Order: sequence, then structure tokens, then C-alpha cells
Amino acid sequence: MIETNDLSKQFHNFWAVEGVTVKVEPGNILALLGQNGAGKTTTVRMLTSLLKPTRGWARVAGYDVATHGNEVRASVGVLTEQHGLYTRMNAYEYLEFFGQVYSLTPQARKVRSDYLLEYFGLAEAAKRRIGEYSKGMRQKLALARALMHEPPILLLDEPTSAMDPESARLVRDEIARLKSSRRSIVMCTHNLVEAEALADTVAIIYRGRILMQGTLDELKQNILGPVEYEARLAEAWSPNGLNLPAGVTMQQVDGTRLRFQVQQPRDANPLLVGVLAEGRAPVLVFQEVPRTLEQAYLKVMTDAQEGAHAG
Repeated sequence: MIETNDLSKQFHNFWAVEGVTVKVEPGNILALLGQNGAGKTTTVRMLTSLLKPTRGWARVAGYDVATHGNEVRASVGVLTEQHGLYTRMNAYEYLEFFGQVYSLTPQARKVRSDYLLEYFGLAEAAKRRIGEYSKGMRQKLALARALMHEPPILLLDEPTSAMDPESARLVRDEIARLKSSRRSIVMCTHNLVEAEALADTVAIIYRGRILMQGTLDELKQNILGPVEYEARLAEAWSPNGLNLPAGVTMQQVDGTRLRFQVQQPRDANPLLVGVLAEGRAPVLVFQEVPRTLEQAYLKVMTDAQEGAHAG
């Protein structure tokens, strides 16, 4: 549904995006992570045919972004960081207007508007001017607009920004539901917990270039190294003389905690648990040490920044 190859954009002598190659299959979510100014918004603008690539290509819903702009824009729903809401309109008028832009029939416009306003909790405020809306209400209306024509592809820039926790949860649930309906979604976000909960693949962009991309498990493995497991003990116990299985190394001994690095958990963990049992280790809990997307992202960014300063 979305595919790019060497996608690049130059402004004068500055490359805002350079060499971006990604693919998003139907029913998948790609989280595009990076600092402000990293190139996320420029990438999204090329994917919506608002900017023409300087080099490389991108196809969205099978259409080339450089030569089939109208078809691309008809296939995507976009939530931008700056919503461009028409504050003198009310919500009904606003969605009606965009329904006409997308060539929906009057009946389809009404049904879709009623559904979206009710779903996002805006029905009671639908006849108030948008200029009176809170930031969270405006964010929900902008997302409703992006969904008005039921597009197969969504490009979302900070989809839960300025929302209260309840509204943010509603939007995350909606994104997950849209994913299950075989839509392809690109989500730019600073909320790493949100990205970890929703994304199938992650791409980390820095100064216009993709530093790392892959599934969450792949990124954690490549960036943070092998998985670690921890045994919590009922009392202090010495692991001296413990004959560890191949591919297992002792990382830490701290009172009633033992930490191991495990290369192949599926094969090694049953053996490791057996070794602990044979050694009469008073194990209460044996579990994987949690590793987050935030840890992986911060390490990549720190390494990139140190490399840039060294250069």
C-alpha cells in the first residue's frame, strides 16, 4: 500500500529527507520516530503528493506520488500537526464541506458525519463554532475529517497530541480498529509508549535519514543486544559452580536477584531453569527483563548525536 525507494527532498542546498526506503503492507502500522526537524513531516508531505521528490520514488495505493497526485490524495486520510480547521464553521458544516471535496453523496455525508461526531464525543458540540473548541476537541475533529471518506491509507502526525487520557485511549483504539480493517497507517509520534502499543514496524529518522528500522523485537535485539532474564530468589544464594547452558552468561548477582543474558531463549531457558533447580536455588520468579522502545530509541539517538559531534 505504501512503498518508497531512495525517497529524498532537497531545499536549496539542504537535504530535508535523504534516501528513505520503507514499505507498509495492508493492515500494518509504521511508526516514524524522530526529533522535531528530522524529516518526518517532509516525508508525509511527499507521500500525500504535496511535495515532489527531488530523488527516488514513492507509490501510495499503487499510484506514483509524482505523477498521480489526485489519485494519491483521494486514497489517503491525513492528520497534520497544524489542522487548518475553519474556526467560523461548526463541526457539521466542516465535515459536510470535506465530504463534498471527496465527492460523497449527500446521504453518505450525513451518515458518515453523524457516525464520526458521535464516535468522537462531539455530537453535542456539533453546532458550536470550531473556534470555541478545546485543543483536544479540535484534534478529534481533525481526525474525523481524515476518516470522512474511509481511506485505505492514513498518515497521522501526533494523533493523540493535546488529548486527555480518555480521549487518547479512544483514538488509539480507533487506530487499532482501522489497522484490523486492512488499512495501512504511517504514524509520526513522540509518544513512544503509544508507538510500542500500536506499531508493527518502526523507523527511526535523524537528519533526514533512516538510522534503523524493523519490527519492535528486531530493533530491541539489534540495538539493546540479546534478551536478559532475571531470577528472583526467596533468599540470598550463591551461584558459584553453576554450570550454565551454552549461550547463557551471568550478567549480575545482586543479593536475591540473578540476571542472565540469553542468546537463544527458546532452547536455553528450559535448561537454565533446570540448572537452577538442580542447584537448589530458591527461585520465586523467573522472567524476561522488560525492554522498551524508549530505551532502544534513546540509545540510537545518543549514538547518532555523538557520531555527529565527533564528525
